Amino acid sequence: MSHREKQLTFDPRGHQLTNINVWTPDSRWLAYDVRPAGASFTGLSIERVNVASGDVEVVYRAQHGAHVGVVTVSPDAPARYVFIHGPEHPDSAWHYDFHHRRGVIVSEPDRELAITLDALDITAPYTPGALRGGSHVHVFSPDGSRLSFTYNDHVMHERDPALDLRNVGVAVPLQGVNPPKQHPREYDGSHYCVLVSETTPQPQPGSDQITRAYEEGWIGGNGYLKPDGQRQRWALAFIGDTLSAAGEKLPEVFIVDLPHHDADYAKAGARPIQGTEDALPAPPRGVSQRRLTFTGGRRYPGVATAPRHWLRSSPDGSRIAFLMKDDNGVVQLWTVSPNGGEPHQVTHGEHGVQSAFSWHPQGDRVALVCDNSVMLCDIAGGRMRRLTQRSAQPPSGDAVVFSPDGKKVAFMREVGGFSQIFVAQA
Repeated sequence: MSHREKQLTFDPRGHQLTNINVWTPDSRWLAYDVRPAGASFTGLSIERVNVASGDVEVVYRAQHGAHVGVVTVSPDAPARYVFIHGPEHPDSAWHYDFHHRRGVIVSEPDRELAITLDALDITAPYTPGALRGGSHVHVFSPDGSRLSFTYNDHVMHERDPALDLRNVGVAVPLQGVNPPKQHPREYDGSHYCVLVSETTPQPQPGSDQITRAYEEGWIGGNGYLKPDGQRQRWALAFIGDTLSAAGEKLPEVFIVDLPHHDADYAKAGARPIQGTEDALPAPPRGVSQRRLTFTGGRRYPGVATAPRHWLRSSPDGSRIAFLMKDDNGVVQLWTVSPNGGEPHQVTHGEHGVQSAFSWHPQGDRVALVCDNSVMLCDIAGGRMRRLTQRSAQPPSGDAVVFSPDGKKVAFMREVGGFSQIFVAQA
């Protein structure tokens, strides 16, 4: 282990950091769950570890057969923790699955009170502002006022699993949502939730239609500037799976511009925001989805899906970072403007990027794993600087996250068969 890195967890359990927003606003604590591996969902508690002392506290403990995981923290104080919560009292008909999970928020200092974020209504006619399935990877906006998430739909899954398309949604603090509860699994939610991406089961080859929207990220601390100088206050970038002209899956970068006012999320567009018995919930009026990258002509087309990563915007909103192979087949860091145009290649190394990544709060650097080390990448020139020594086993690619004060980077390593949490000085 390098003298520049510090191990924070030691007990023989898995410790999983989410890919972003894992620090408390004061940069003193890291929140995590205790799944044995990232792909499993059997964790029973949400915890946090103090970076200075190593003290561990339980934030929330699941009950009644439920499991919890994938925690993120609000950027504003007092800290709020949001995470995936599986069903209580699971049975053969209703157990944890992509379309059977919800978001839950626990706030400091009263962690005993767990509030469900997204209401569930799976009985027609459906309730506007409620979801009909499972939400996951909930991330607060940079000001802490709202959250993004990915989503799968129970109603469509029951009809035909091929119609249960992954989408991106937003939870806004417009009002609590209280469905009529005509099914024993339905429940209330604290936020008004809508889908904001547009997917279709059978896209036209060569078009901008997508089958899947995922790995989203908020754009800018205050949105982004359009070419006409107007500020788009709210927007999300995400990966969308298109079909090439030859009919092959081609992941590309998309953006969705969102309404400015919370009340606008309750205004239906062309189709019902709550969905129908044969259609997914639809985006509200004023939501605009655009494709930003067109990589079909490249030698290695498409956004890289390995390593798994999430689109992350610079703090000023001017650049969206993503991973894509160069002409030698090496995964590099790229950026693209939220207004479109040609992507810019940031890194040019012989070693590919091996992880998800995060931006420094000042926007001049990105933290990532490359050549089996945690590194800082200078955005202006692409120069890499090692934060940790090269190791035989690379650090985990799941999370490499700057602290809010920009002084530390949190990441994971496998130690003795279990994922443990580390920090390095930035």
